[in-house]
Parts: sequence; C-alpha cells; structure tokens
Amino acid sequence: MAAEQHSLEEIQARARAIRLLLTDSDGVLTDNGVYYSSAGEEMKRFSIRDGMGVERLRKFAGVDVGVITGEFSGPVQRRAEKLAITELHMGIKDKPAVLRDILIRLQLTSDEVAYIGDDTNDVEIMKQVGLAACPADATPFAQAVAHYRCANRGGQGAFREVAEFIIAARAKSAAAGE
Repeated sequence: MAAEQHSLEEIQARARAIRLLLTDSDGVLTDNGVYYSSAGEEMKRFSIRDGMGVERLRKFAGVDVGVITGEFSGPVQRRAEKLAITELHMGIKDKPAVLRDILIRLQLTSDEVAYIGDDTNDVEIMKQVGLAACPADATPFAQAVAHYRCANRGGQGAFREVAEFIIAARAKSAAAGE
C-alpha cells in the first residue's frame, strides 16, 4: 500500500486546527508488547516522555488528549488516571462510533480532532479526523492513511513527536498572527 504524500504546509495547517488528540494505546503509547509477571499480572511499558507530551499539549496548545483502545487494560486505565485523561474508552470495537459521540458531546468538528493509530482497527477512524498520524513501525494499512508518519516507534516517543508537532504548528500560527 502506498501512502498518499502530504506537504509539510498541509500537515501543519491540519495540526493548527486540532483541539483534541485521540490515540490508540497498544502500539502507540506502548511498544505493542504485553508482559506477564509470574503471578500472571499484565504489564505494559509506557514512555515517560509521551506523558510529558500530554502535559505540554494541554499547557502550550490548549489541546486535550483521549485514548480509544480495543483492549480492557488495568495498566492503560492507571496510566490515563496518572495523566488526567478523562476521555478513556476501552474495549472499543467500533472506534468511529466513539469518535461521533465525542464530536457531539464536546461540540467539535472532525477537523479539530487528531488520531494516532498503528493497525487495521485504527484505519477507519484515521480516515475521519483532521490529522491522522502513525508511529514509524505502524502497519502498512495505517501508514497508507496517515497524514503524518512519525520518525519514532510506538512506545518510544511517537506520541510525544505528534504532540510537539501540533504545539509547534500552533505556535508558528500564533507568531504569524493567524
């Protein structure tokens, strides 16, 4: 699958409009692995820098963050609580339906929402948002619909990279008086 090419200017314009950044969890916030302790407890590894990206988005761009994941996961719930993410949707099989609900509830347009996804279950929602992004190690399906493909892999700074891109695009717009 060949990904459509988007100009930097087009992607920056999309980023300037963002008011909410939604993300998948496994493969974006994590390295797509799952670990089990000897007691059978599920463990996931999250990047602390990605967490700082959540804080910086709120502080410097006024952009909120949400998670939409197909899994039910205690570690994801705890990470969302730590980062004060209130838009947490777990066990979701129809991500576009959740997006529609969020748009209505928060009175947003789809152009004001970004989504970071890495696999086939993210493709439909990625097609419906203003800015679609994916980690460097996303599947070809997700890469084909992404406007922005990260240099970083899932769980290794991809979320932070998108956050900083949005912050920079909005700062450039503010500096230009737009």
